[in-house]
Amino acid sequence: MSRKQAPLSMYEGSRRARRRWPILVGVSIPLLLLLIAAGVLVLPHLTSRAADDNTDCSLIVPPNPLSAQGLATPYQLVATNPANGPCHEANPAQAAFVQGAILDPRTGQISIYNPLVVDQGTQPAIQPTPPKLPQGAVVGLWFGFNGDNLTLVDNNGSLRQGRCVNGVNGSIFGQFAYCNAPAFFAAANYAIRSGRLKVPPIGTAKDGQPCPTTRDFSLVDQDQSDNVVTEYLVTADGRIAQMTAANVAALQGAQVQTNGSDERLLSIGLDSALGCTPWMAPDLADPGHTVAALPLNELQAALYQKQPVALVPAGDPMVLNNDQLDLRKLNAYRVGVDQAPVGSLNQASTATYCQNLVNVAPARLKLDQQFTQANPSPDAGAANSLFTFLAQRFVTTYQELNCQALINLPDPITVTTDANGVAVDATINVPNGGGNGGGNGNGNGQGTTVDCSVNGRVIQGCSGTVTINGAPCTLKLDQANHQVVIQCTRRGTVQPQ
Repeated sequence: MSRKQAPLSMYEGSRRARRRWPILVGVSIPLLLLLIAAGVLVLPHLTSRAADDNTDCSLIVPPNPLSAQGLATPYQLVATNPANGPCHEANPAQAAFVQGAILDPRTGQISIYNPLVVDQGTQPAIQPTPPKLPQGAVVGLWFGFNGDNLTLVDNNGSLRQGRCVNGVNGSIFGQFAYCNAPAFFAAANYAIRSGRLKVPPIGTAKDGQPCPTTRDFSLVDQDQSDNVVTEYLVTADGRIAQMTAANVAALQGAQVQTNGSDERLLSIGLDSALGCTPWMAPDLADPGHTVAALPLNELQAALYQKQPVALVPAGDPMVLNNDQLDLRKLNAYRVGVDQAPVGSLNQASTATYCQNLVNVAPARLKLDQQFTQANPSPDAGAANSLFTFLAQRFVTTYQELNCQALINLPDPITVTTDANGVAVDATINVPNGGGNGGGNGNGNGQGTTVDCSVNGRVIQGCSGTVTINGAPCTLKLDQANHQVVIQCTRRGTVQPQ
C-alpha cells in the first residue's frame, strides 16, 4: 500500500564523493578500553555536505536497543565535537538513520521496525509505539548517515547490550555501523536452509537480464552494501516522526527524509526503472504496510546473485585503516552484511573487483540506458537522470578504487558535465565489443569475451586452468549456450561442474 507525502528528495544529501575517515572516539571510557583490548571498536559512516555543516555527528544508543522498548526509544543525535557546530536530524546533510529487522525463530519470518532518531534533548513529533516481538526474537540493527562520520555513543551499556560494531583496531567504518547483525543473519540463513523462510526470486528485468542485486557489478560502487532504506518524516518546525500512514495523516505537510544509500538506490530507484520488485517485509510500526530493508536485500543477493558476485573488496575505503589494508576490519564489515569473511587480503582482491566492474557494468549500463535515461536522478545536484547518475557513480568508483592502475585499463565511461558540475551525458565504451554481461558473468552478449573470477584469480575469457578445492580444473566458455563449462580432475576422474 502506498502513502502520499511531500518528499524532500529521494536521495537528499546523497554522497557525491568519498573520503578516507579519521578515527573518532565517542564511546564510554570503560567500554572503549575493553573494546581496544579485544581489538574491536564499536563506533560509525558518511554522505554529502552543505558548505558549513558539521558532518561528524554522534548517535546516543538507547539502553537495551534489541528489546521492544529499546526499538521504540528514539536515538539522540549530537555533534561529536560541539566546536565544529551542531548536528540536526532535520538537516539532510546531517541526518542519521536506523534500520531494524526482527526474525521470528519459530516461523522464520522477518518483519521490519525502523527506530527513530531525534536531536538530543528534543521529543519526536509523534512518540513511537513499541513493537510486539515474537518470543525469542532475533533482532538486528543497521545504521546509515548522510554526513561523514557517525559515532555510536554508549548509554548505560547499550553498545554492549546491542553487540554494536563500527569498525576494528581503533578505526571506524565511517557512515555505517550495525548491532547484532551476524546473529540475525545466522538465524535467517538457518531459517532459509530449513525451508521456513522463503526468499522471493529476483525476477527478470525489462532488459531481459536478471534483476540486479546489491552484489551485482552493474550496481555496486567503491563501498557497496552501505547505509539503509529507512525514511523519516520531518515537520516544518524540525521535529521527526516515523514514516507511517497514521503519522503522514497526522502531520500534514511533513516531508520525507531519506538516507543516500546503495540499498535504497536498488530498492527504490533501479528496481522501479527496470520493472523489478524489491523484497519487502511487514513494517511493525505501520500495520498493513511492507517496506524494503538492507537485510532483505543482502539475504536475497546472497541466495540469487549469479557469478561474478560482488563482495566487499580489501580496497573499499570503509575497510581501510589509515589508508592501509586491514583484514580484520574488512571481515568485520563483511559479516555485518551477510558476507563470508576471508582468510587473506588476496581473497578480497581489489584488482579482481575492478576487472569484474569493467566486465559487467559498462555493458549493463549501456543496455539499460533506454530505461534509466527517462528516470529522475537520485541526486539532481550530481546528475540529470538515473542514467547519468549511474555513469558518474561508476567513474567515481573506478577512481576511488584506483582501478586503472590495478588492472591497467582506462575508465570505459566518460561523463559530460555542465557548468555546475552536473552530469548531463555519458559515453560508454563497452570492452571487447559490446555484450551486455547481464550481471551474471555468463558472457551472453554479442561477441563479448567475459573473464571469470575463480577463488580470487581472473581467468581471461573464461578459458584456462585453475585449482578449485585442491583439484586442477579447466574452464572453457561455451558461446553457443552462454555458459562456462568447468571440468575438474580428482582422483583421476573428470568431474563436470
